[in-house]
Amino acid sequence: MLYVRDLQRSLAFYRLLGLDVPDPVDDRPVALHRTGGGVTIIFTTEEIARRFDPTWTRPEGGYQQVMEFLVSDDADVDAVWTRLTSAGHHGRTAPGHILGPYATVVDDPDGNVVLISHDPDTNRA
Repeated sequence: MLYVRDLQRSLAFYRLLGLDVPDPVDDRPVALHRTGGGVTIIFTTEEIARRFDPTWTRPEGGYQQVMEFLVSDDADVDAVWTRLTSAGHHGRTAPGHILGPYATVVDDPDGNVVLISHDPDTNRA
């Protein structure tokens, strides 16, 4: 589950990454993306986080997780970087070989770190 400040802006970011995320359910600030492998990514607001946990606060001074998106080749890494940074999203690390795989790192609208990579070994698995 990702708690986001601006649900529409976050959905637009992940749609640029290629996820087919539907619009939120009427009267509920929740959107779900179901992957083919049975994993569901839930996007919702900070208000909902506080309903479940009144003491919830957004982490400061770093990040706690990284979401990785595997793409089919190095050119796709470059294309995703260009698409996201051209749309105004913060790029942390330009595309290149980071510890082996060709990858890039971009922040989503809430500062969640997204790794986009092409790793031939991982893609074969």
